[in-house]
Amino acid sequence: MVIKAVKGTKDILPQEVAQWHKLERNALEIFSRYGYREIRTPIFEVTELFARGVGDTTDIVNKEMYTFEKSERSLTLRPENTAGVVRSFIENGMSRLSAPVKLWYKGPMFRYERPQAGRQRQFHQVGVEMFGVKDAAADAEVILLAVEYLKSLGLNDLEVEINSLGCPKCREEYKRKIKEVLKPEFANLCEDCQNRYEKNPLRLLDCKVESCKKIFEKPEIQRVIRSDYICEECAKHYSELKNYLDELNVKYVENKLLVRGLDYYNRTVFEIKSNNLGSQNAVCGGGRYDSLVKNLGGEDTPAVGFAMGMERLNSLLPCPDEQKLDAYVVSNSSADAFKLTQELRNQGFMVEFDLSNKKFTKQLEKAAKIAKYALILGEDEIKSNTVSIKNLDTSEQINVARNEVPKKIG
Repeated sequence: MVIKAVKGTKDILPQEVAQWHKLERNALEIFSRYGYREIRTPIFEVTELFARGVGDTTDIVNKEMYTFEKSERSLTLRPENTAGVVRSFIENGMSRLSAPVKLWYKGPMFRYERPQAGRQRQFHQVGVEMFGVKDAAADAEVILLAVEYLKSLGLNDLEVEINSLGCPKCREEYKRKIKEVLKPEFANLCEDCQNRYEKNPLRLLDCKVESCKKIFEKPEIQRVIRSDYICEECAKHYSELKNYLDELNVKYVENKLLVRGLDYYNRTVFEIKSNNLGSQNAVCGGGRYDSLVKNLGGEDTPAVGFAMGMERLNSLLPCPDEQKLDAYVVSNSSADAFKLTQELRNQGFMVEFDLSNKKFTKQLEKAAKIAKYALILGEDEIKSNTVSIKNLDTSEQINVARNEVPKKIG
């Protein structure tokens, strides 16, 4: 029986890796330009971190985590990385650094959910976190950074959606109003929404079930959803964010239904969508989480960030042409071919030769498929210390001294 990859996991094959390198290279370049430094946290953490950090009313904690026992301790493969970054921020005393503390990360996450296009059970995220700034300028920078990164990948057909969830104090009144207006419809809500009704009524607005969506579209419910419930201080923060985005020429739309799926968000939440993915078109999500550091045992520290699914980004990008070798050495003298190959590799060229010493014509056929130049070492070339260089695009062929090869193929 052939052993296959576990459902919801996927090999990243050599011909696909160049695309991943682009995502990672652009992240390093652009995030560094904005002052963010890379952090790498463990792939598994104590389960309590996610229960307290992500929220025990979320689908992630209730349904999707990969949790296991080891030495009588509950451990969980990370389903997201904000909680892990916050844990590291606290544990390593980063609060003593001058604000803002700017961090970015990339790596695999794990959630037990139904695999679909652009979504796997082992998936990868790239994201940023900024600590120590309460002003809306931090929110604006994070949103701008996300847009700039996506544009650097060639994704220009973007839509930024924003909303304010308010602070815990003003949000309570909003929750009460939502429960009140939805009470007559309780029996018609899906099972998940019925569970959320008491535990986290804001999450009702995030439901993807069509029957629930139709309930939320009723005029009397829409009036509550679209009402201005946030307090004066939160309204000021939201207004300042919009002013910053206007000044930075970041186009956005306001979406009162936008709540995000994690319990730690407050005030600003946002999503960035691409119009190339159909219904599952969100490529970035984030927001402000001012209480999370304190909830996980640190000092009271404002924070804001975002995460992007890298598989989903990959699905939007055109497949790159496979990179060709600089040269392929064609010879029936393996020792001489090996020596020339290594000389050129040491000078930074991508060069191969035929390790199995196939027929000369077979070697030329392979060279034409995978390289820009064929470097031919026949008996005459070896005796005269020269190399015949064949341009595999134009078929032009010249003979040069061996030490001239790097100039001719560079």
